[in-house]
Amino acid sequence: MVKNAFISVISQEEKEENKGSVEFQVVSFTNKIRRLTLHLELHRKDYSSQRGLRKILGKRQRLLAYLSNKNKVRYKELIGQLDIRKPKTR
Repeated sequence: MVKNAFISVISQEEKEENKGSVEFQVVSFTNKIRRLTLHLELHRKDYSSQRGLRKILGKRQRLLAYLSNKNKVRYKELIGQLDIRKPKTR
């Protein structure tokens, strides 16, 4: 298994203070998603990990929708930092 440096968008001090913040949770879920994706590339028939990945993706999607409704600026900054989807333009 290849070790990758996962995203550390949030500094160590902020991690200790804001573990419940939406941004921290999204970053944490993104790291888990990337780790599971690497695992599933090697183990294609690991169905329980596939299910876990789908659950985490759903949680992250709901958190991002919540953040998008509450604060568009923070949402766009987080999406830009994590590079997980293209920002919505309207």
